[in-house]
Amino acid sequence: MIQTQFVSKEGRPLVPSQGQVIAIRGSVVDVYFQDSLPELCNLLRTGTQHQIAIEVVTYLSANVIRGIALTPTQGLARGAQVTDTGQPLQVPVGEHLLGRVFNVFGEPIDGNGPVKGERRSLHASPIPLDQRATGTDILVTGIKAIDLLAPLERGSKAGLFGGAGVGKTVLITEMIHNIVSRYNGVSIFCGVGERSREGEELYREMKAAGVIDNTVMVFGQMNEPPGSRFRVGHAALTMAEYFRDQAHQDVLLMIDNIFRFIQAGSEVSGLMGQLPSRVGYQPTLATELAELEERICSTVRGAITSVQAVYVPADDLTDPAAVHTFSHLSASIVLSRRRTSEGLYPAVDPLQSGSKMLTPTVVGQRHYQVAQAVRKNLADYEDLKDIIAMLGLEELAQNERQTVYRARRLERFLTQPFFTTEQFTGIPGKLVSLDETLEGCEAILSDEFSELPEQALYMIGTVGEVRQRGEVARWRR
Repeated sequence: MIQTQFVSKEGRPLVPSQGQVIAIRGSVVDVYFQDSLPELCNLLRTGTQHQIAIEVVTYLSANVIRGIALTPTQGLARGAQVTDTGQPLQVPVGEHLLGRVFNVFGEPIDGNGPVKGERRSLHASPIPLDQRATGTDILVTGIKAIDLLAPLERGSKAGLFGGAGVGKTVLITEMIHNIVSRYNGVSIFCGVGERSREGEELYREMKAAGVIDNTVMVFGQMNEPPGSRFRVGHAALTMAEYFRDQAHQDVLLMIDNIFRFIQAGSEVSGLMGQLPSRVGYQPTLATELAELEERICSTVRGAITSVQAVYVPADDLTDPAAVHTFSHLSASIVLSRRRTSEGLYPAVDPLQSGSKMLTPTVVGQRHYQVAQAVRKNLADYEDLKDIIAMLGLEELAQNERQTVYRARRLERFLTQPFFTTEQFTGIPGKLVSLDETLEGCEAILSDEFSELPEQALYMIGTVGEVRQRGEVARWRR
């Protein structure tokens, strides 16, 4: 739906300001205005049917602006007439967005008809500090490995580190399913630089899992210009802010991939002629990332909790993109390819994952002690792996063998069948409470299941199922 009628913020008809294209360099367009210049971030329209959108980025002189095109510029020529819409890029907000798929302009791309109603600007200020909630609440996801070792903070950000094929999309859809069913909240999925195939597959998976009716999906796809990919995160966040501030709901905002957002900003910066900073990134990297991240917070009315996929270039954690992202996160969940190859799903690495919330004052003494005991046991097992590979398990001391037995049972207990994979595995999904997770880890650490085979702990929910499997094993003997 192309906007051709321009109105002011108060809804009155607006006399559009007219300009003229004087230079085009790829996605960068210079426009001359004779009378008055449009404001920064205003949306300009040009082309035969106003199909080309340009966002004002900077002023070159008293009459010339430089903008970045949000759509392809094929067919645009010098001398083309440009119309100032008088307002920044806007997207629709409201309950009627649930179950729909949008692009950066707020236009539906799912083929289910147009969306009408209130529209809001992408550019909003963060909530003032005096209006933010100061309490610390844990957001229980029902996923054992995350709730135990890297608990999420309600109204904060968590990073999901993982490459292709480690179960990142499955983990995202499962978290959406659990948040919607457990907290009566809504989920918003933001695909930044997504491949068209990935977005289409994710939509079908969510539809099959029954979570699409409480989800809004926003995509800035890989084949779109960098300006569009750079703004799609703000579009999704604007929709999320409505559900938090007006609907008073908890929102789960999934961003895949935050690195692609930084990458799009780097492309825009290079196109605008700015001198690059370290490792070729834009000099405004920290500011641009903060403008997005600082809007994600909790208030007394509701909270936006964000889980963001983070790609680390060349596995270098000192890369500027990773360093600046880390400074905004309260929890980091690392997905391990080695654990995936061993069939341990979700493939959360228990030693590299962590959370600032995992302290006795926040999660409680019991949770903290169990998590530390589990982590120590798994770390000791990791140190013994080289010895086992060279000499064999029989060469270890009795207490070291006991550590290995516990660690292998803990690894399998931290696996879990997902609701979103029932159709593939045939195993019903399990939602496990935090107390049941702690109870199971305590039982394993105290050697309650030492007589059972490791496989009895694999792909189950609570320890009640383990005990049932133990009774079956004894009955068979």
